[in-house]
Amino acid sequence: MGFYRDRVLPHLIDRACRTPALAEWRDSVTAGLAGRVVEIGFGSGLNLPHYPPAVEVVMAVEPAAVSRRIALRREAQAGVRVEHVGLDGESIELADASADAGLSTFTLCTIPGVERALGELRRVIKPGGSLHFLEHGLAPDAGVAKWQWRLDRLQGRLAGGCHLTRDIPGLITAAGFEIERIEQRYAAGPRAWSWFTVGVARNPA
Repeated sequence: MGFYRDRVLPHLIDRACRTPALAEWRDSVTAGLAGRVVEIGFGSGLNLPHYPPAVEVVMAVEPAAVSRRIALRREAQAGVRVEHVGLDGESIELADASADAGLSTFTLCTIPGVERALGELRRVIKPGGSLHFLEHGLAPDAGVAKWQWRLDRLQGRLAGGCHLTRDIPGLITAAGFEIERIEQRYAAGPRAWSWFTVGVARNPA
């Protein structure tokens, strides 16, 4: 599974996550970002074309070397500067309150210690700053959720540790963020994978 996870999976994720439909969701989640933004799960840089001009620098956290290499072309074409600041969302190599905002897209589903990662985001995002998030997670419909639980272990094996059953708003609020804007609905595609949550949470002062 090491070769598949490290060499093959980043290409599959890049292809699956750069559809026109997902681009509209990325426009929504990046709206309002400004200043210094820490992005966990930077991946292959798919959010770069969607960052507003007010963003000064993207401080990227991404563990997969192949994804970082795929991102190089997008970084060269981007209208925003990118600094790679670490590999681990659970231990972000930034000083306290050094980011104006944070961004997570399809990342909280996969990080093993998601609570620790959210704690790190609270640490590095300045008080009053915002966390913008776009994630898939546990659906509210019992029938869909039942299948998500059934498929969760297989999903993890095939998708590099990704979970279908995480309660994204619950995790964010449990970490101490205060949700200011949220939208939840099914996106296009099989429902077990398409219950999306997009929103903005504030890091309280």
